Amino acid sequence: MKLGLSSFTLTWSVGVPGYETPGAPLTAEDLIQLTQSRGLRLLQIADNLPLHTKTETELAHIKQTAEDYDVAIEVGTRGTDPDLLLTYLSIARTFGSPIVRSIITTPDLAAAELQLREVLPSYEAAGITLAIENHGMHTTRQLVQLFDSIDSPYVGCCLDTVNSFGALENPETVIDRLVPYLVNLHIKDFDIKRVDHQMGYTILGTPAGAGKLNIGYLMDRIAQHGKGTASAILELWTPFTASVADTIALEQRWLDESISGLASSGYFREDGVNHYGINNAERESV
Repeated sequence: MKLGLSSFTLTWSVGVPGYETPGAPLTAEDLIQLTQSRGLRLLQIADNLPLHTKTETELAHIKQTAEDYDVAIEVGTRGTDPDLLLTYLSIARTFGSPIVRSIITTPDLAAAELQLREVLPSYEAAGITLAIENHGMHTTRQLVQLFDSIDSPYVGCCLDTVNSFGALENPETVIDRLVPYLVNLHIKDFDIKRVDHQMGYTILGTPAGAGKLNIGYLMDRIAQHGKGTASAILELWTPFTASVADTIALEQRWLDESISGLASSGYFREDGVNHYGINNAERESV
């Protein structure tokens, strides 16, 4: 499975609303260069660096930078507004992105489904897939019902390994239910710790491979039941420390620890070949 970075890998370096702005916030071009410097060839640019706010000239410069550094781009946004999704369909075509990752931001799944159906013919015609992320607002059963109802190969799941704690679901439940609909994977590791007064717990991010996420279980389930065409995007929940500058330094260390850990696991390859010895194109024909 092809491993890549995201604008949510180094979230503090990009800038977090409500906190001090970094001295030199990372741009899309910076992230492209950083991705290539870590030996990777895939970057997902999501809603914390919204591409629809860029001018055509700015988008062209980002695309040229990606081509210069041989980094493929996946695009993402949030919401199901048809006009926004059609805008991102155009952006996806510009960058050659096979997906548009988005998040359903309304509790009304029926309304969201109508909006998705409105744009689906355009996505199908373009051969680009809507990757709907589990984000804690809805249970996995609700999302499965949505995917089954729409029943299109061009609507699938962007499976985040941690987000559904917000819907009171553990990672193995999320993996088991959503892997059959997988079109994009967000690798995010975590730890659960009891607070010092013993009355409660906190869920904290960790470098990939250093927490409680069972990566072997995840990848085995994908091998058994997944479509085999998804990319794996590293995301980090780096906790705020003493200052934004200190937190940026921490997430940079976590980035390198995560890439090293995932690379040594044998499950991820830059060229898309996984540890089972079957590349993604071959798996589709198995």
